[in-house]
Amino acid sequence: MFRTMRRSMAATLIMALALAVLVFPRVSAARELGSWAQSDGGNASEAQSKLDKKQFKDVKVSVDNNGIATLTGSVDLYEYKVDADKRVHKIKSIKGVRNEIEVAGPSVPDQELQQKLQEKLQYDRVGYGTNAFNAIGVRVQNGAVTLGGHAYSDVDKDSALALVSTFPGVKDVNDEIEVDPTSIVDDQIRLAVARAVYGYPSLNKYAINPARPIRISVRNGNVELYGTVDSKADKDTANIRANGVPGVFSVKNYLQVAGQPSQPEQSQK
Repeated sequence: MFRTMRRSMAATLIMALALAVLVFPRVSAARELGSWAQSDGGNASEAQSKLDKKQFKDVKVSVDNNGIATLTGSVDLYEYKVDADKRVHKIKSIKGVRNEIEVAGPSVPDQELQQKLQEKLQYDRVGYGTNAFNAIGVRVQNGAVTLGGHAYSDVDKDSALALVSTFPGVKDVNDEIEVDPTSIVDDQIRLAVARAVYGYPSLNKYAINPARPIRISVRNGNVELYGTVDSKADKDTANIRANGVPGVFSVKNYLQVAGQPSQPEQSQK
């Protein structure tokens, strides 16, 4: 009888251990899932707290188990969409951001928006000595703005992007601006070309209006001229003056004569 009782107790112990093996992993997994859910909820709450400004009142944040945050909702300016992304990216536990925020705000016809942005960019960086060395163009399609061309420095490029991002009606911004290489030699050529062009009597007038300069880009000794001039003679003269500067390898003349289609010219020494 005593042996029977010991066998019964042993069987009960074995069954209990077997149940523990089956049940404990499920409990552990459930706790782990609960921990993940609590962690993700915490991440979402932290991310949402970063967007406690008035401009983000219609923006919502969700975070998945992989730490990827998704931003949804709407803002009035493209600048706010970019800012929301940056704020959430700063959270250490966030591994990535899907920015699905829509830019609401006013809708402006593409042609009108492009003209207004071009006018704004013409005066950008006036007073910093680099305005004539920036040749940044604008294209607009369905409110999406593409900036291209050349910038003298990263600061000039960032200034153009910031200007466009804060403009009402801009729904998206595509950056295709090339920054001219940093080079002491190119800087010397750049200044020499500016003196040669603006110092010539018939071309001096283009230095008066900061919105309509002959814009000069230099990349490894290769010069490109942009902007609008009054006549074919002015375009040809600018080309000759730039070509006469020591150290210039080639000149691409993209100057447009007012009222005429653009006809780029290239010349090499």
